Amino acid sequence: MSNILLPFLALSALGLNAPAPAPVPVTYSAAGKKAQVYTTAQGTDQRLAAGTALTFQPAKQPLETQVCVFVDPSKTFQTMLGIGGAVTDASAEVFAKLPKAQQQEFLKAYYSATGGIGYTLARTSIASTDFSSGSYDYVAPNDASLKTFSVKHDEQFRIPLIKQATAMAGGKLPLLVAPWSPPAWMKDNNDREHGGRLLPKYNQAWADHYVKFIKTYEQMGMPIWGLSVQNETMATQKWESCLYTAEEERDYIKNFLGPTLAKNGLGSKKLIAWDHNRDLVYQRASTVLDDPEAAKYVWGIGYHWYETWTGSPMLFDNVRRTHETYPNTNLLFTEGCVEKFKFDQVNDWKLGERYGHSMINDFNAGTVGWTDWNILLDETGGPNHVGNFCFAPVIADTRTNQLIYTNAYYYIGHFSKFIRPGAKRIASTSTRDWLQATAFRNPDGKVAVVVMNSGDKPQEFQLWIKGQAAVTTSAPHSIATYVID
Repeated sequence: MSNILLPFLALSALGLNAPAPAPVPVTYSAAGKKAQVYTTAQGTDQRLAAGTALTFQPAKQPLETQVCVFVDPSKTFQTMLGIGGAVTDASAEVFAKLPKAQQQEFLKAYYSATGGIGYTLARTSIASTDFSSGSYDYVAPNDASLKTFSVKHDEQFRIPLIKQATAMAGGKLPLLVAPWSPPAWMKDNNDREHGGRLLPKYNQAWADHYVKFIKTYEQMGMPIWGLSVQNETMATQKWESCLYTAEEERDYIKNFLGPTLAKNGLGSKKLIAWDHNRDLVYQRASTVLDDPEAAKYVWGIGYHWYETWTGSPMLFDNVRRTHETYPNTNLLFTEGCVEKFKFDQVNDWKLGERYGHSMINDFNAGTVGWTDWNILLDETGGPNHVGNFCFAPVIADTRTNQLIYTNAYYYIGHFSKFIRPGAKRIASTSTRDWLQATAFRNPDGKVAVVVMNSGDKPQEFQLWIKGQAAVTTSAPHSIATYVID
């Protein structure tokens, strides 16, 4: 007998090389069930509007001419973390200008699970961003010991809004934090803006700065769920920015930030690398995660949708490749907004369709959570201290104190209101490219299927589940959520 086979046979005797047992399939039948439909459609007054419930009936093999959205609850994938948006300085400053009645309306609209769209995640910045009224730090110049560290700036607007949003969300709102730049004196360009890099002599001081921020916010009653190393690590912007190559970010994680978090009792915080666009996401993920000493600190890879600035469409396959290669590392969409604000375009239907297109495809690529950018901006698309004005799902016209809910708010709501934390994504496919779909099974057993029609015509289709189907029609330029109980 070949000696090469001996180790194999020894392991075989112990059962150590036996294949893992196949997962037990989740049994599910739609027989006798109904699907409650909620619709948002262009050219109508339907906004998350409840319609007549659909009834499932036995269905034969569909023909190729019969349009279907197939759903298979027996095949499960990633678990939903949550959906939310960023509480920026700009959002908080605009919120503070609103009368109390509009403030309460706004909080309920976003954070109430029953009266609103039920946000369950939030993101905020470590110090200033372009969406601040000005650039600022938390420490005095050249204070590498961080003795002067203070978040007093945030106490005026941002912290009160975070606390009110958390209360409206039921007392729990996981908070992701990210820096846009270290203080100017820590960088090689001596500028918080225009890119630049962290000076090596401040590597430890900057790692300590994350710890200071997290512990300070937590002492003030705002638990920090996770953090990213740096917002948009490859972008030299006219606003706050700082550059890291993939190798630099990898080494900073393994030599400074990871160990510093662990040493200070913050090793359980979810550390996220990249936090930039889908175009380079695989290259960044592979560089960081192929190093075991860096990877052991990394919970996930964050990404944005702005690769479209190059003229490219959204690159969902790059997210999918990353998930396929590193299935044990979480993917989190951390930022997206529609840029170049114009007040006369707040009713443009393309705003919401961009969100629907991104969210469906991001979730189908393996993403566990999704955070929008500013939750609120004013009638200028700001405030923004460098003129980078953008859209938000809700715009406050501070001239009239009116809250304007763009269709992006409703499109996001078709996911956040009906797909709750702990939901498992289930298999879903569509037989037409103008009908995009994703589906989840919630912890309470209800199935939520989101279907977006980006076409110009109504489309009849079958919602088909394991030999049972409900016939319905998707309005042109609409999104609908089907909740099957």
